[in-house]
Amino acid sequence: MSVTVRVPAKVNVQLAVGPARPDGFHDLANVFLAVGLYDEVTVEPADSLTLTCTGPGSDQVPLDRTNLAARAAIALAARHGLGDPKVRIHIAKDIPVAGGMAGGSADAAGALVACDALWGTGASREELLALCAELGSDVPFSLVGGAALGTGRGELLQPLEVGGEFWWVFAVADGGLSTPAVYREFDRLSPAAPEPVASAALVEALRAGDAAALAATVSNDLQPAALSLFPSLKATLDAGARGGALASLVSGSGPTTAFLAADEEAARGIADALAASGTCRAVRVAPSPAPGATLR
Repeated sequence: MSVTVRVPAKVNVQLAVGPARPDGFHDLANVFLAVGLYDEVTVEPADSLTLTCTGPGSDQVPLDRTNLAARAAIALAARHGLGDPKVRIHIAKDIPVAGGMAGGSADAAGALVACDALWGTGASREELLALCAELGSDVPFSLVGGAALGTGRGELLQPLEVGGEFWWVFAVADGGLSTPAVYREFDRLSPAAPEPVASAALVEALRAGDAAALAATVSNDLQPAALSLFPSLKATLDAGARGGALASLVSGSGPTTAFLAADEEAARGIADALAASGTCRAVRVAPSPAPGATLR
C-alpha cells in the first residue's frame, strides 16, 4: 500500500517583517497565496525510514533525517507512540528547490498527511497544524493552502477570501539564498524595523479578485536584503517588468522572483520575455489560489 499527497508552492504577496525577537525569530505579517506548482509526496511501508527524491533540483535535497519530510514522519510517529517510523518517503519535486516558495515546507506537510493516512493515526486538523508549526514557520500554510494571513513567526494562520484567479510567473535563479542569511542582512539594513501590520488594501484586493489592485499593494520587506546578497536579481525583476508584469517582487527570502500578470495570456508573454532575457535559469507559469495538502 502507498499513499500520495499533492502539496502546493506559495508566494508571499505581503511579507512585513518586524525586529528580531529574543528567540531569534521575527514577528511577521505574512500574506500567503498558494500557487499551482506542486510537489507530490508518496509514502509506503519499509524496513526503516528512507527518503528518495526526483525532479528538478532533486540533487540539492537532503536524503537524511534533516529533511523536513523525514522530520515530519518522525514527529507524527513519536506523537502516536509508533517508535522509529518504518516508511519510505518519495518526493517528486516540481516546486523550485531553495527558491523561497516553501518547497521543503510543502514536503513536510505532505509527509504528515500521507503518513497519517498510511498509519491510520487519525490525527485531527488541529493536531496536524500543531505538528506543522513545530516543524517550521511555513509548514502550516502548506497544509491549508488557499490564502491566509500568517502572524507570529508566520505559523498562526487566519484564512483569507480570494474572489478570483490570479496568474503568476516565477523566474528561477541560477543559485540559491540562505533564509537565515537574508534575515541577518534584513537586521543589518533595518535595525529599527516597525512592528508588522497586514495591509487592509491588499486583503481587500484578494477578496475582490482584482489583479491591478493587488499589484499596487504587494510588498516584501526581505527584498532589499535579498537584492543586497544577490544583486543580479534586479536584472530579472527589470526584465519581468519590461515584459508587462503588473508587479515584480522577490518571492519570500528568494532567490526566485515572482511576477503578477493581468491574465493567463499576459503571463505567457511575461514568461517568454523572461526566458529570452537570459537573466534566470528557468521560468514557470501558475495560477492561484491552489488547495493545500490533498490526498491523490
